[in-house]
Amino acid sequence: AACDADPDVRAVVLASDGKPFCGGADLATPGGFGTEAADPIREFYDQALTIYAAKKPIVGAIQGAAVGAGLGLAVACDFRVAAPEARFVGNFTRLGFHPGFALTVTLPRLIGHQRALEMCMTSARYKPEDVAHWGLVDRLVPSGGAREGAHALAREIAENAPLAVVATRATLRAGLIDEVRLALEHEHAEQAKLRATADYAEGVASVFERRAANFTGR
Repeated sequence: AACDADPDVRAVVLASDGKPFCGGADLATPGGFGTEAADPIREFYDQALTIYAAKKPIVGAIQGAAVGAGLGLAVACDFRVAAPEARFVGNFTRLGFHPGFALTVTLPRLIGHQRALEMCMTSARYKPEDVAHWGLVDRLVPSGGAREGAHALAREIAENAPLAVVATRATLRAGLIDEVRLALEHEHAEQAKLRATADYAEGVASVFERRAANFTGR
């Protein structure tokens, strides 16, 4: 919101410190969503909506793993600049969970239905070069160069007329936030149901314990 309100800001770089870009929500620890609210997932998704409400273009600097909700955060950006160490993982079914962060809308919109289906059904890990031709990665950069590359792309955007950039982006994203809002409501309901299953408990435990899961369909 502050970036949108600042006329000197023409593009935004979304980056993180450390090895991963975003490892997703902490599903194993009570309060792992960072809130003690009665419905922490709902509050988490309310904050996700603020990203989609942004008016100025966002370039993601993906220097490491973008997993689960971290994949959703990466996809929420207009562009993704990725280093070789980046990994893209929609591991929800591996956890016995349902995709969230509006990925059921944003991922097919970005890379197509069939590829999104593959990512969500397999919970596989993808390297940047595997998904660049899908449109999930816009620019590949050398190791350690994600943030520099993201700033370079942001500068290219910022050289253009700011009112025209904002207006063009709004046209290209017309209706997206409404689709995201509806997707978050549906995903939240499905996650609430699956969170009560034995498979969800097993999925989270198996990831935490670094072992193969034994799902029973209960």
